[in-house]
Amino acid sequence: MSKLTHYDIIRSPVITEKSTMASEVNQVVFDVAGEASKPEIKAAVEALFSVRVKAVNTLVRKGKIKRFRGVKGRRPDVKKAVVTLVDGQSIDIASGL
Repeated sequence: MSKLTHYDIIRSPVITEKSTMASEVNQVVFDVAGEASKPEIKAAVEALFSVRVKAVNTLVRKGKIKRFRGVKGRRPDVKKAVVTLVDGQSIDIASGL
C-alpha cells in the first residue's frame, strides 16, 4: 500500500459527454494518481463521498506528442478510474466536496 491520502488518490472528476452518459448507469469517472491501485481508489471514493462502490475499472491514457514553436514536447500520461456504484447510490459531481 502506498502512503497516499484520499485527496491525493482522487484528483478530479472527468466531466465529458461520455462520462455524463455513464452516470445514467451508476458510473462516475475520475482522474486518479498514477500509482493508485483499485482497492485504494475504492476506499477513497467510499470515504470521500459516503457511497458504496460495486466495481472499479482503470485505464491509462497515454500523453500526446505536441509541438510549440517548433519544440517537441509530450503531455503527461493520465490514469482514469471508472467507478461503478451500487444500485440506489449516486454522486453529484456538480456540487463538489
